[in-house]
Amino acid sequence: MSPVTPHVVVVGAGNAALSAALSAREAGARVTVLEKAPPSERGGNTYFSGGGFRFPYDGLDDIRRLIPDLSDAETARIEVGRYSAAQFRSDLATVSDGLIEDGLADTLVREAAPTMRWLREQGGRWVLMSGRQAYEVGGKLVFFGGLIVEAVGGGAGLSDRLFESAAARGVDLRYEHKLLRLRGDGGRVVGVDARTPAGDLAIEADAVVLAAGGFEANTEMRTRYLGPGWDLAKVRGARFNTGDAIRAALDAGAQPFGNWSGAHAVAWDLNAPPTGNRGVGDLYQKHSYPYGIVVNVDGRRFLDEGADYRNYTYAKYGRAILQQPLRTAFQLFDQKTVPLLRDEYRVRYATKAEAGSMRELAERLGADPDALERTVAEFNAACPDGAFNPATLDGLGTRGIEPPKSNWAQPLDTPPYVGFAVTCGITFTFGGLKIDHRSAQVLDTEERPIPGLYAAGELVGGLFYNNYAGGSGLMAGAVFGRIAGRSAAQARSG
Repeated sequence: MSPVTPHVVVVGAGNAALSAALSAREAGARVTVLEKAPPSERGGNTYFSGGGFRFPYDGLDDIRRLIPDLSDAETARIEVGRYSAAQFRSDLATVSDGLIEDGLADTLVREAAPTMRWLREQGGRWVLMSGRQAYEVGGKLVFFGGLIVEAVGGGAGLSDRLFESAAARGVDLRYEHKLLRLRGDGGRVVGVDARTPAGDLAIEADAVVLAAGGFEANTEMRTRYLGPGWDLAKVRGARFNTGDAIRAALDAGAQPFGNWSGAHAVAWDLNAPPTGNRGVGDLYQKHSYPYGIVVNVDGRRFLDEGADYRNYTYAKYGRAILQQPLRTAFQLFDQKTVPLLRDEYRVRYATKAEAGSMRELAERLGADPDALERTVAEFNAACPDGAFNPATLDGLGTRGIEPPKSNWAQPLDTPPYVGFAVTCGITFTFGGLKIDHRSAQVLDTEERPIPGLYAAGELVGGLFYNNYAGGSGLMAGAVFGRIAGRSAAQARSG
């Protein structure tokens, strides 16, 4: 008798979900993917991401294995350094204040590089992040912060390529299928109930993988778990990430885990729409703040713009902006640093002003002119002499002011001055489900695996607390998606 092909249902259709689908298919399962969105809005938060992946590498040879078409002339002009597994592990611990769950961290670090190679086998393609993660120093492009590659076409390109790969490998992709609940039988998950345009539908399965994102697009859940003011935050990505899969799992006895009061939130254009715009993607973000200063409408600084590379601060500074008057801040630059600004500052929909004096800039932006003049004068006086280097932590820090600026502190003294108005844009929530780091199986409130239930992506808790290292979200989604898909394919309803 020939063995019965297991059926795996994957809920969600972003990077983590499709990694799970491809992995389960590779392991011999029949796979059905349920996407809540219509085809025109498919892909979850992955579509809105920059497409960057963080993983350890020993040098340029490791990068060339992922991007084999790099020419000798191109490689002669770049300096990627080395990003060790120990450094990756240290970064994860540092940005999470030491709270990251050890098993998840160790698995992510160990499996990141192999998963990058596996993604390439599945059709993934990469390019260097030279436009966002490198500066020219001494005639070479010097990369910084352990983040080197991004998917071709960014998040949109990554999403499209994953869908193409899934379809080519026989994955059944079903759109406008919203998860209602998990189906159980004697404590085992044996399928799902879904709502479709044609009515509610019961789908049986040997195993279910939940990978449908967090609850950042759910105003009520944001306010309940993140706190006052979060109902007014703008949502960077998909409007469909409303916590359906998390709630279904909790109803089935899953253990809530991680930083439920925390979220990845960034500086986002003040006049961006309430949820993600697929035509704009992530270009509402404003991440060059380390090379200027950030003030609120009262004209006062409120954070250390140069505390670290932006990779290690940008995901927590959205919360700091949300706490300011009118949930608004202004990023200010002079002509010494304007050439260093990332591409998103040059798009036509950036909310900006330019002026020949700080007073005039304040008036155009809507900040307190007197206070801003005082703030800038105080900041300029606190800047030391020294060599400014945007590609490294240059130690050029202010003296005698609070908050300090720990690196890249240069006086704003070269007009015309430019200011960009930003608010808080929430990317994803940190709280979610507890999983076994070896199998990605969901655990119940007594730490026991729930038979037939697995999870990956932004709805997994325990990885991120208070902050985030750039590129680690997509990497974690792919790592645990791959594990979840393989594990689910080996499950039997029995």
